[in-house]
Amino acid sequence: MTPGETKRGPWEAYFGPNLGYLYEQYDQYVIDPDSVEATFRELFDLFGAPPSESVFHAEQASVPSRAAVQSGTSQEDQLALMRKVVAADRLVWNIRTYGHLAADTDPLGLRAPSDTRILESATYDLSEADLKEISASLIWENAQGAVVSGLDAIQRLREIYTKTIAYEFSHVHEQEEREWLNKQVESNTWPTPLAVEERKSLLKRLIQVEQFEHFLQRTFVGQKRFSIEGLDVLVPVVDEIVNRFTKDGASHILMGMAHRGRLNVLTHVLGKPYSKIFSEFHHSPNKDLIPSEGSMGINFGWTGDVKYHLGAYRSVTDGEKGETRLTLANNPSHLEYVNPVVEGFTRAAQDDRSLPGFPQQDVSKAVTVLIHGDAAFPGEGVVAETLNFNNLSGYSNGGTIHIIANNRLGFTTESSDSRSTHYASDLAKGFEMPIVHVNADDPEACVAAIRLASEYRIRFKKDFLIDLVGYRRYGHNETDDPEATQPIMYNKVHKHPTVSEIYANKLKSEGVVAQDQPTQMKQDALKVMQDAYDQVKSNEGNGKENNFSEHFGDLIDPTTLPTAVPLEQLQAINKELLNFPADFQVYPKLQRILERRANALEANGKVDWALAETLAFATILAEGKPIRLSGQDSQRGTFAHRHLMLHNPITGRTYSPLHQIPQAKASFAIHNSPLSEASVLGFEYGYNVFSPQTLVIWEAQYGDFANAGQVIFDQFISAGRMKWAQKSSLVVMLPHGSEGQGPEHSSARLERFLQAAAEDNWTVANLTSAAQYFHLLRRQAAITESEYARPLILMAPKSLIRNQRVASPGIAFSEGSFQSVLEQTGLGEQPDQVKRLILCSGKVAIDLEDAVAEQKDLEWLHVARVEQLYPFPKAELSAIIERFSNLEEIIWLQEENKNMGAWTYMEPRIRELLPEGASLRHVGRPERASTASGYQNVHSFEQQRILAEALKPMEVNKEMIAVLGE
Repeated sequence: MTPGETKRGPWEAYFGPNLGYLYEQYDQYVIDPDSVEATFRELFDLFGAPPSESVFHAEQASVPSRAAVQSGTSQEDQLALMRKVVAADRLVWNIRTYGHLAADTDPLGLRAPSDTRILESATYDLSEADLKEISASLIWENAQGAVVSGLDAIQRLREIYTKTIAYEFSHVHEQEEREWLNKQVESNTWPTPLAVEERKSLLKRLIQVEQFEHFLQRTFVGQKRFSIEGLDVLVPVVDEIVNRFTKDGASHILMGMAHRGRLNVLTHVLGKPYSKIFSEFHHSPNKDLIPSEGSMGINFGWTGDVKYHLGAYRSVTDGEKGETRLTLANNPSHLEYVNPVVEGFTRAAQDDRSLPGFPQQDVSKAVTVLIHGDAAFPGEGVVAETLNFNNLSGYSNGGTIHIIANNRLGFTTESSDSRSTHYASDLAKGFEMPIVHVNADDPEACVAAIRLASEYRIRFKKDFLIDLVGYRRYGHNETDDPEATQPIMYNKVHKHPTVSEIYANKLKSEGVVAQDQPTQMKQDALKVMQDAYDQVKSNEGNGKENNFSEHFGDLIDPTTLPTAVPLEQLQAINKELLNFPADFQVYPKLQRILERRANALEANGKVDWALAETLAFATILAEGKPIRLSGQDSQRGTFAHRHLMLHNPITGRTYSPLHQIPQAKASFAIHNSPLSEASVLGFEYGYNVFSPQTLVIWEAQYGDFANAGQVIFDQFISAGRMKWAQKSSLVVMLPHGSEGQGPEHSSARLERFLQAAAEDNWTVANLTSAAQYFHLLRRQAAITESEYARPLILMAPKSLIRNQRVASPGIAFSEGSFQSVLEQTGLGEQPDQVKRLILCSGKVAIDLEDAVAEQKDLEWLHVARVEQLYPFPKAELSAIIERFSNLEEIIWLQEENKNMGAWTYMEPRIRELLPEGASLRHVGRPERASTASGYQNVHSFEQQRILAEALKPMEVNKEMIAVLGE
């Protein structure tokens, strides 16, 4: 085969899968030439290795025709030169791809040297003379200016890709993005030099950062602060993000970070006054003005949190673009779990929820900045879960700027023990995220990196990651001795100059600043801090804390909120829900099911669970309150009951009735979530905190799946209000009930939510009627923006969704309200004859109702369902118990194991209400390690046993107790 005269030469016919096949054939050829077909063998013998992918996308041919190589030369010379061009092109590609391995991005020089032969010309049998023969434009499409020969090109590319900034772009599969990135960093003007005043300001900021840490170290000896030193440049890097996106017109910049360097970011980026931070260290006696760790609970009625977990906000103004609000989220020590919360903040800030339909998103309105730890980024699974949000319609927010604050240590654990990858950032490659590694001792390189990241986010609306490689000057905290575990590293750290010293010397040597100017900057910074500290000691602090803290006012009584809706309004809405567009075909089987709802609100009709929910949503939207619902399979509903997003069986087009009903005055967002719990739950919590006027709902596929989001429950949802005064009205739906589906699909671990219930931190409910669900949802929507706002943990039904005993008549929706306790009708009609009161909650109450219906002569029995478990309905239960003057016993009936469910929570509270002489006992399954049996027959037998025991006549029960000696 002879070379053609086309742009791609002999490789013209190879593209797509064929190109991949060509590469495979060449790999075999290198090992054994006889193993490939003669045609391929002749091709490789003649032309050598096939060019890399970049050759096929270059604006000019990297493999020229004979005429393009050099006229007037022999065929052998032309072929030899062609092979050099192909080899040089592969060298260019590999410099771009692997140049980071030779880059100067390790301030302490601790990294083991990498094998960088792939970056050397000799590896490709190329000499300097060979490279000089080649035109630069043949191998480098971005060649400019004085770059003429191939040697010029290779030298310039090595300079670009192996300095204090290193790039990883080859995993970015979108050609336009990759070419833009390469073009940016390969430009003659890259990186754009900072102006003189910018350089002076940068030095001043670095000195402020360093002196703040030194002041804390000297003044508050032995107190934890999680120093930023070694990564001081993080502060000016975040400054640069704020400056760029403020100029771009963003209304919000929302940040999440762990405790390393947090105090420095709080004061220098968020503007938290030095006096506030010093007072938190000093435990200022002026507690009425300056809340500190030791005073918050006493004076503000909340428990507070340690100073390096607290968030803050600040508003900055650009003359042309207006105000931008900076927010640093509160964050516990569970490091990366703040990531999805902040992503939820940002999506809430971008969504316009004022019109029906899905919210209208504007990604330019808000930007997320996440600062990660180098050990946590690859180590915490929630990081990968959150990165997966990037391109998901319900969770994307136009790109997050990620910064790994890389001090090369996780407490005492070195990188070699904390990850299996070469870099801490490698996880991001799977999400095709551009990555820049930058030496934290080169401040100007760090600024250049963040400018590239910002421009990429603005242009392509995708994530970008900067691996900021530095070190940690002290131990994990300031009381920890790091030399016991990292003696070699810290021997180097002690001898290593600080970044402000390095940069000051650089600017002095270049004549940018005078010799004594850095010293004066240091003295000026220290004076400001000393003045602030003197103010704290003199009890002259300026009172209000610049964070989320606020005193909760008097709580409203939620039972006073009206939740009933006129029947005529409900009927009108129900009619519109079934008014499908003429051009939309509903799946026929589903259409029949939906149309059965047409008469549900008529005199003899019943509203089931799914319709009750839809009516609640519709009436909430009619009142102008937006709704957001997400979860695994939530559009249809795990149990095929919801169907709020219909699918045309012919075209696949989707349609939601709640988007089209004329009554709706706000948006309705419903999303099937990724198969994640921690990240999605955190996202929805963040969305709700940022947009308190929105009724936000997260639904687990099965209640036990909430286990995977336990950190979000423990650190944010249950405790955020008391730690951070951070209000949330998030609704969490957890399908729950023992129905023989095995250990993993029975229990939502109700006991865990009750164990964490205190100080009115949330509501925990387990319902038995569709009307109760309707009223509870509407009550939750009514309190979202009030002082009473708190999350709702709902043990949602599974089989009860279609159980007729749960369905409610229309009048139950047009009258009444949510009842914390429901009494079973037909029982207890003669109070003086009642001797046993059964209290229960959720599905077992319906099973009990079935069992009661089959028995007679139950004058001695009454049943009450505790629909709201927390806050404990003490007044309602007391009123019921007091009606029965001859009560001998109260039974708490549950289908969960005795050590699970509500028993351990209810037992002491019911016991306080016991009449004199009455007993209290548990009826249910015994204590077990597993939540449920995996055998249907065992489940059924046990279920029948506990129901029979609960309904056993009083006389028989007394005889058994006597025999057992209880």
